[in-house]
Amino acid sequence: MRIIEGAGVWTPLVDGAANDWVEHLRVSALSVGTHCIPAGGLDTQSPHTEDEIYVVTAGRAKIVTPDGTAEVGPGSVIFVPAGEEHRFDEVTETWHCSWCSARHTARARRVGESLLRPDRLKLRVKVRALVP
Repeated sequence: MRIIEGAGVWTPLVDGAANDWVEHLRVSALSVGTHCIPAGGLDTQSPHTEDEIYVVTAGRAKIVTPDGTAEVGPGSVIFVPAGEEHRFDEVTETWHCSWCSARHTARARRVGESLLRPDRLKLRVKVRALVP
């Protein structure tokens, strides 16, 4: 077992940076981190080779994908399959989330499955309020 301290907590941006992300844990099958975007900031990420789950802990934004746009805020849990273009846009309140990326195993690639298929996903997340 490992407790991941600091996941979902806002970290100050380096001067000139549009957003900030920190990887807190990386093991063979997955990684966990925090992504932060200040109000009015830009999300500069590009599609990933891993499935991702985002758990929004603070702020408001819209997630934009080829399939559509949705408003997200505290408590939102978002699944993005590997390779799907996505970005967080119209960040109206400083936004941060915890994320988990799962790398595909050889077996999953062979059968064309997403490692985190939404129909098989049982996600238990405990979000706690963080007061500076």
